[in-house]
Amino acid sequence: MSAKIRVVLLFGGRSSEHSISCVTAKNVYDALDKQRYDVLPVGIRANGQMQLVAPEAMDYRLDAPQLPHVIDNGSQFHWPQSSASRQISVTQADGSLRLLGEVDLVFPVLHGPYGEDGTVQGMLELISLPYVGNGVLASALCMDKHFTKLVLAAAGIQVAPGRSLSRNQWQREPELLDSLDAGLNYPLFVKPARAGSSMGVSRVTSKQALPAALETAFAHDAALLIESSVSGREVEIAVLGGRNGTRPRTSSVIGEIVCQQGTFYDFDAKYLGADSVTLHLPAVVTETELKQLQDTAVRAFEATGCTGLARVDFFLTEHGPVVNELNTLPGFTPISMYPQLWQASGLSYSELLNELIALALDPASRAR
Repeated sequence: MSAKIRVVLLFGGRSSEHSISCVTAKNVYDALDKQRYDVLPVGIRANGQMQLVAPEAMDYRLDAPQLPHVIDNGSQFHWPQSSASRQISVTQADGSLRLLGEVDLVFPVLHGPYGEDGTVQGMLELISLPYVGNGVLASALCMDKHFTKLVLAAAGIQVAPGRSLSRNQWQREPELLDSLDAGLNYPLFVKPARAGSSMGVSRVTSKQALPAALETAFAHDAALLIESSVSGREVEIAVLGGRNGTRPRTSSVIGEIVCQQGTFYDFDAKYLGADSVTLHLPAVVTETELKQLQDTAVRAFEATGCTGLARVDFFLTEHGPVVNELNTLPGFTPISMYPQLWQASGLSYSELLNELIALALDPASRAR
């Protein structure tokens, strides 16, 4: 019998999506075949400290009285000291050093800044450790909604009308409030440029509500987007990189998010099952619409340099698909859309994880 593939499952992190990452890690850990993989959970505390986490301590649930987080257990995880070795180790709570052997790859399930944005990916590149997901450029680009829109528009892909604003601009020029909504259609959506899980996002129906929405978004990032609402159906499709450099693959179905009037797909709806939102999976679309969405998803995936995975969010309008954003490390909780889309397309949760690991270990799949 061949040796197991050794996987560091990296989760937690310094972003506001720390708790979501913990729950994602719990689901991924449970689904990975322990006959095939030796999985070492490594949690990043909110202060950036990395530590080895015992599997039995990963009782992470979003319906708990308090949102989960990586609890300090006194250990300190150590990465390889150079690209010449894949040896990992941990300093235990009693101060003793324990060698953990070599690792084959890292499976990051980090959401938001300091994890999904190219920072961790750059660290892993520096020590030559393969990892699941997209590279430094695609991770950083797709984390920033403003620059993503610029790249997509340059590639001829439709995006929602909007404008960007930095905290410094707002502090220097408060009179900008008079023109922030120029050329845009209410309701507006004010969102941090580099946050996920709808953290800091507000739906604004009048100019008077803009200042409060700006402050909410600036609490999560120093830059934000103000976008017009788009008249269309909110739909999502899943993309996987192609094996051996072949064309990226999309789910054979799409999902649709249907929100009650005056609401949007916020944190509670995404992770706590709020009653204001209904998910349709698979969504009812024509063959022409499905092909348009699949083709546009692949174009967006390649235009932004993605090589691993992405969930592409659209507005399906009467003038065709409008890309809202690409999420390069989508959630893997039981109700998350990305794994559900593949499940509905015939690829089970465990098979999806196997495929992501296979892509990470295939150099040709990571090359652009």
